[in-house]
Amino acid sequence: MFILANLLIAVAQVLDYVLWAYIWILIGRFIISFVNVDSDNPIVRFLYGATEPVLERVRQRLPVLAGGFDFSPIVVWIAIVFLQRFLVRSLYELAQALR
Repeated sequence: MFILANLLIAVAQVLDYVLWAYIWILIGRFIISFVNVDSDNPIVRFLYGATEPVLERVRQRLPVLAGGFDFSPIVVWIAIVFLQRFLVRSLYELAQALR
């Protein structure tokens, strides 16, 4: 069972790193949304390409509030924190129980 436990720990660590990386990508996207940047810049294209599919799905389900403020990055950030706190920790605890 220690092999399965080690696999779960590895999956939990990789998932945690991927979620942290996505948070930083989301923060970068949030920052450049306030600045008038060149849309042909490869970094800007990467940030938009990496975040827009997720943000668009959230925008479709969120009501439009006064002022037109986009709450989708905040909702995605909360979802990522939830996944880190619930899913990653659950995987770690399950792996510890299997040892």
